[in-house]
Amino acid sequence: MEGRADLHIHTTYSDGALSAREIILRAREAGLSAISITDHDHTGALDEAILLGSELGVDVIPGVELSVTVRDQDVHILGYFFDHHNPRLLDYLAHFRTERIKRARRIVEKLNDLNLPLPFDAVLDRAGHGSVGRPHIANALVETGLTESYYEAFLKYIGSGKPAYEKKFQISPREAIELVAYAGGLSFIAHPGNCISDELLFELLNEGIDGIEVVHPSHTPDRILYYRGIASEYFLLTSGGSDFHGGRKNGLDVLGKYSVPEDHVTMMRRRLR
Repeated sequence: MEGRADLHIHTTYSDGALSAREIILRAREAGLSAISITDHDHTGALDEAILLGSELGVDVIPGVELSVTVRDQDVHILGYFFDHHNPRLLDYLAHFRTERIKRARRIVEKLNDLNLPLPFDAVLDRAGHGSVGRPHIANALVETGLTESYYEAFLKYIGSGKPAYEKKFQISPREAIELVAYAGGLSFIAHPGNCISDELLFELLNEGIDGIEVVHPSHTPDRILYYRGIASEYFLLTSGGSDFHGGRKNGLDVLGKYSVPEDHVTMMRRRLR
């Protein structure tokens, strides 16, 4: 029987709740034969995950999730199969993480101005060694009793257009695609069903994207068929996964529920060759 692959997973190196080791163990329990760890702007989990995965029979594909901007709209790009020790890539990711810290500090300052006395150190403590992001701020707000829930933090304060929102450091889709390609990898549009219009989708195709994330928790069966059709028409690769974070964001039981046949991974390898 063909194996299954979950190609969108986050660890504590970004906004996930579990370590690389915990992810590998749960992936094996879930019957996954291949996974990709796709932390935001970080590859720190990959060496440990690849080593442990090889010992336990789980194929770990190097991955990363990058945020790009198109006309003030955030779009996410998934990178796969790149050299995660490439110096140019690592320099860029380190710069992105520095900008994330600056953005988080600006958000916390706005929250303080709104009479929410959140210490910035509480956010850094929540992020640990990972890329600092709004989920860490949301969790810190809950843990300090300043909001009742993770989702309330976004809906009232730090979501797009809310009073403490701050824009991300901006790079273009082409810059992200070229960065991944320079390190020998492939770029995919992440969860297009979340917020990407058809017009924007085809604009991204023209930037040289290699594939589309077809299977995702936010995609209905009709959307999955729609994106598969586009990929087939334009000779694009397809991927899919659970977008696993664990914790308050989407729980621990989602791992393995959203996956694609392992031949998707085979097709990626063939495209690279």
